[in-house]
Amino acid sequence: MSRSHVPARTTLTRRGLAALTLGLMLPLGLFAAPASAHEYKLGELEIGHPWSRETPAGAKVAGGYLTVTNHGGEADRLIAVSSDISEKGEIHEMAVNDGVMTMRQLPEGLEIAPGGKVELKPGSYHLMFMGLKAQPKKGERFPGTLTFEKAGKIDVEFAVDAMGGEPDHGGHGEHGNKDDQSGH
Repeated sequence: MSRSHVPARTTLTRRGLAALTLGLMLPLGLFAAPASAHEYKLGELEIGHPWSRETPAGAKVAGGYLTVTNHGGEADRLIAVSSDISEKGEIHEMAVNDGVMTMRQLPEGLEIAPGGKVELKPGSYHLMFMGLKAQPKKGERFPGTLTFEKAGKIDVEFAVDAMGGEPDHGGHGEHGNKDDQSGH
């Protein structure tokens, strides 16, 4: 064998190693895709893109938004929310009746019907983080825990979008008045 043949074998080995490395990394990238989409699964429930808005300095409350899809055959209920960012969390409903806006806590939680989907969004059902210990900042994330009556607890991260503006992530339709700087 000539010496020129040895480097070719070395080059082939490097190419083979590169191909093997790529072959091993590609499937890992496929598994990582759902996590980067910011979705969570708990039993038959799918929690889609938890998010919040940046709050102005001194704000004592922030809103939380997400979707919950129930792929199961029986109803479940979101009964609690908590986060290290606030002293307490509550599940709320906002409605306008005869031109009067009302917001109230849902002490019994929020039902997710079998085969149904509920969107928590500004101006509708939403989460309230009350007694803020830290201000949510655009581009950051903060942890939260959702508790469901049947499925149990799941830890999620809330992505923080611009104060009063449209979320940066898209796919969630209308998200409220751009002049609203209350954080919810």
